[in-house]
Amino acid sequence: MKFVSDPPIADKIRQMQQRVRWQDPLVLERGIDQTRLVIEDGGAEDTDFSFLVVGDSGSGEHRGHSPQRQVAEQMLAQQENSRFVLHTGDVIYLVGASEYYLKNFIEPYREFLVGGERPEKIPYDRMVFNFPFLPTPGNHDYYDLPLALGLLVQATLPFRRLLQSHLDFDIGWRGSGQGKVYAQAFLDCLNRLGSPQAIAQHLDTHYTAKTDTGLSLRYEPGQFTRLPNRYYTFRYGGIDFFALDSNTFNAPLPLPTTGEGRAYRHVLEKQRDELEQQKQQILATSTTLKPNQPEEAERLDDMRTKLEQLEEAKLDIEKQLAADETVVVDQEQLDWLKQRLIESWHTEAVRGRVLYFHHPPYVTEATKWHQGQTLAIRHRLRQVLDAVAAELGPLPDGAPLVDLVLNGHAHCLEYLRTLDTGHADSHLNWIVCGGSGFSLRRQRLEGPELQESISTIASPDDRLVARSLLYVGRTGAGTQKRRPYSFLRIDVKAGKPPQFVIRPYVSERVQRKWKNYAIEPFTI
Repeated sequence: MKFVSDPPIADKIRQMQQRVRWQDPLVLERGIDQTRLVIEDGGAEDTDFSFLVVGDSGSGEHRGHSPQRQVAEQMLAQQENSRFVLHTGDVIYLVGASEYYLKNFIEPYREFLVGGERPEKIPYDRMVFNFPFLPTPGNHDYYDLPLALGLLVQATLPFRRLLQSHLDFDIGWRGSGQGKVYAQAFLDCLNRLGSPQAIAQHLDTHYTAKTDTGLSLRYEPGQFTRLPNRYYTFRYGGIDFFALDSNTFNAPLPLPTTGEGRAYRHVLEKQRDELEQQKQQILATSTTLKPNQPEEAERLDDMRTKLEQLEEAKLDIEKQLAADETVVVDQEQLDWLKQRLIESWHTEAVRGRVLYFHHPPYVTEATKWHQGQTLAIRHRLRQVLDAVAAELGPLPDGAPLVDLVLNGHAHCLEYLRTLDTGHADSHLNWIVCGGSGFSLRRQRLEGPELQESISTIASPDDRLVARSLLYVGRTGAGTQKRRPYSFLRIDVKAGKPPQFVIRPYVSERVQRKWKNYAIEPFTI
């Protein structure tokens, strides 16, 4: 049985556009750019600033302890020296359900919210941040319950007790509503305003920031902290930040129709069946364990982690098996990114560029490095960057096309650098920040170097395309198991090109105790 279902990409795009009333006549006639915001905190012109990064945080307590809250408390110590938080996605596990926003988001981050001294009084769809909090959606923020499971969960209390009491899944009663809950929590859902008059008044109040691409949303900490769209951009301290929704361009590429492709399809089908068998074994074993005993509670926590991992892997395989030439790709968003990157390079005031989105193109985490979605994201981002590079030509002083790419999805903290990939994503810096609260994962056994096949007769060998320079994830076993949850503070230095000082912070749980520490910072 599936625990989650992922809506079709076309449905995600259509539903999100309806929620923000994408390109509505009332928006167009005012010259509003629905993909841009301006942070009005009085410091957006400062060229020396810091920001925080978290990702894959949206879990509740783990048998009486909360990794997400441990990380949030460390973040508070860095808040005074920082300007905003970027979240790389998966705000709420397991299916983005509204009933879990209080436990899995509002309470852990209560100090970042207006009225946070009484978090139980904050509706998930009425949150106002006193400190800028800028997320991008993750796959779990779009997930729903499969129809059969939804009916079973609502109809049978014993089944719900199995999931909640033994494996402690935050599955909710409904799901995300194809991203509806995430949109109501963070986006400026114009469709909820009702009449054209109400929408017009709202636009004239909140979309008045003048930018070179039109009027834009004014993000006012403590007053109005909505995002204009599921993907967007903002400029701070001369750095252009681009937040993307990778859930709509992550569809795996179709398998070849050759003999080799058919053989690989059989391999995937076998792997899918084996994953399902492992899931059933875990569910059966979990019923024999007692969550009120510490040792068995730890085992249940590991089983929950493993079950979610198996579900993700199986879902990726199913996406690969279903992929064909009719697969939908969010070309509008990719074209937008291409054009905005080109415009950014033609803007004298811009001195650097940061992309952030959920699915990592490069990662060595054991479950994600070779998934079809990972390779699809890599392929499509390369297409964009190649097109931008072709348009711009050689960059001054060998500058990178983008300075930094931030991702989540893989439950770890990792810093990688690409080598010569044969594309415009060569020699770039990539950081995966997806270890801020949910189940941590190990690094792959194959090691820190990523290779990919070169599909040309002249160069039939594998090419080394990326190398992992730092990996912080689950290690050890038994009583020596270590779970280092993490977040980042990134200091942006004045000057052109800018320097980024990366400061990793860790809240580690080992032998049922917590230890907070900082990892040696590094500069890129």
